[in-house]
Amino acid sequence: MIKETYQDRIFNIVNIALLSLMLAVVLYPMIYVVSASISDPNLVNSGKMWLLPKGITFEGYRRVLQHGELWVGYRNTIFYTLAGTLINLAVTLPCAYALSRRDMLGRNVLTALFAFTMFFSGGLIPTYLVVKNLHLVDTIWVMLLPGATSMWNIVLSRTFFQSNIPHELQEAAVMDGCSNWRLFFAIVLPLSAPIIAVMALFFGVAHWNSFFSALIYLSDRGKYPLQLILREILVQQQVASDMMSNGSDMESMAAQARIAEVVKYAVIIVSTLPIIAVYPFLQRYFVQGIMVGAIKG
Repeated sequence: MIKETYQDRIFNIVNIALLSLMLAVVLYPMIYVVSASISDPNLVNSGKMWLLPKGITFEGYRRVLQHGELWVGYRNTIFYTLAGTLINLAVTLPCAYALSRRDMLGRNVLTALFAFTMFFSGGLIPTYLVVKNLHLVDTIWVMLLPGATSMWNIVLSRTFFQSNIPHELQEAAVMDGCSNWRLFFAIVLPLSAPIIAVMALFFGVAHWNSFFSALIYLSDRGKYPLQLILREILVQQQVASDMMSNGSDMESMAAQARIAEVVKYAVIIVSTLPIIAVYPFLQRYFVQGIMVGAIKG
């Protein structure tokens, strides 16, 4: 048993104090948004509600959930997230593994060409023309294929394969007659659960929060993702509030402004709750994945 010194106790106290402060900084906005979404907007705006809910009302959630297209948006976003993440993994992981292989000819040239896309892009108009010429406009595929991978995620995955999959293991498998495809699916992927979970989390969150592609390329409301529907709800509430201010009495205008305020917080909760619910199940792998490339001793 190592005796704790005075310096160790001071160090632990300082660490606990700093971590507690960081926890408070992270938790307070989350608790505030949840409380504000079910509190009287008058109390929120006046500063009387600063942590726990006051004057509980579910008007914001009622306004959001009664929107008929909300559930269509949920369905579409779940599909885009699941299908898009599978496509992302199917493209990113084989590419990263191939670039991690020492025996791959021209891998440095390919890596440089891929890395070029991290710093330079064609811009919105050329991208739109490409998507249009591929006949992807106003189809579900425009939400899945143009962002099929990310060079940054390829680099992370390649680093994981290089530092966690021994080259000797690959050589032994090849000597036993294992093909490259069987090596990848039977040996490499089962040993790569951390990076698969991290990539799934990264891509999944990106798909869940995506709305700009739908705003640019989709005109069929039946294909709108959740974020675009929620954006419209916010815009509608704001427009209604502005119209009240131009031609209604002060009481009606104030009431509409209060509704718009509480709807804003309800929209935040509705849009982020599924991701918050999924994250704890991937946290263990996420912690392992962020250590990719770290020095091992």
